[in-house]
Amino acid sequence: MRTCLIVDDSAVIRKVARRILEGLGFRVAEAEDGREAVAQCRAGMPDAILLDWNMPHMDGYEFLRTLRRLPEGDHPKVLFCTIENDVASIARALHAGADEYIMKPFDKDIMTAKLQEVGLT
Repeated sequence: MRTCLIVDDSAVIRKVARRILEGLGFRVAEAEDGREAVAQCRAGMPDAILLDWNMPHMDGYEFLRTLRRLPEGDHPKVLFCTIENDVASIARALHAGADEYIMKPFDKDIMTAKLQEVGLT
């Protein structure tokens, strides 16, 4: 079974994303910020990471840069999930190692399409 780590400081977003991902057959873990997510990745690298941009303690950009330097940190497909929609933010996320970009709010169809684009469904 594929695994996905949802990294978002919003409990509502995590709940919605969990419901969608579990419906698609993923085993799901959650983290409230980048520091917690790094610890979880060190314990076991997921197949996918749904990553918020703006979070306390360690934002999505800093987490992604840290993740990609970890052993096997190049393995997870990272989907940035955020309200940031300017071209500079998208380019920055992709340059840091994100595989795809999802705009909030999202639904099952959008999530499914993005997961297909990165080869996870």
